[in-house]
Amino acid sequence: MKMKHTLLFFISLLFLGTYLGKAQEEKEITAKDSIVKNNKYGLRLGLDLARPIRSLVDEDFSGYEIMADFRITDRFYIAAEYGNDKDDQIEENLVSSTKGTYVKLGADFNAYNNWVGMNNAIYAGLRYGFSTFDQDLQGYTIYTGDTTFPRTIVYDPISYSGLTAHWAEFIFGVKTEVFNNLFLSINLQLKNKFYEEVPENFNNLYIPGFNTTNDYSDFGVGFGYGVSYLIPIYKK
Repeated sequence: MKMKHTLLFFISLLFLGTYLGKAQEEKEITAKDSIVKNNKYGLRLGLDLARPIRSLVDEDFSGYEIMADFRITDRFYIAAEYGNDKDDQIEENLVSSTKGTYVKLGADFNAYNNWVGMNNAIYAGLRYGFSTFDQDLQGYTIYTGDTTFPRTIVYDPISYSGLTAHWAEFIFGVKTEVFNNLFLSINLQLKNKFYEEVPENFNNLYIPGFNTTNDYSDFGVGFGYGVSYLIPIYKK
């Protein structure tokens, strides 16, 4: 009888171990499935808020920028921006106006380790920027070096159309999901202009997408505040 009870005990342990092993395996599969299916992949579309805000407070500027990115791996995103700027430059010796469009293409890398189901990002990226624009020289001062007579101001509008510029851009930013699929972001852009068409006897003071230029350097700086919405396509 004792041998029988002992045998039944070991058989029960065997069945219990098998059951627990299967249960644990099912839990692991379920956990894996839940982890995989909680990572959203899709198209994120947004608007840069810095340009509309500047348009409201600066009467010499108007512009907008549309942003988009698409997640291709766990950490990499392809990204693009399209925008339009108009900026009036009123300097001591000249008055000019610039208007045109630009496109920026590149990719972002998310360095932030999200928990399961989270989509926040601390990211760095690279962009190739291209702009086509028009420059209107509306008035300028002729410098003679003679302070005896007043400076001569010439109002003879000259237009330069179809100008282009190219630059490389490093971008660093943060994106936070504030509501389901709705994101707020902020970014800093460091730019290096490697080509531009310059009007005859007149330098570009502003390039759409690149921002203000100067005679001493091909580097530029920009920033942006964004709001965007993720359109989920699949989970992985």
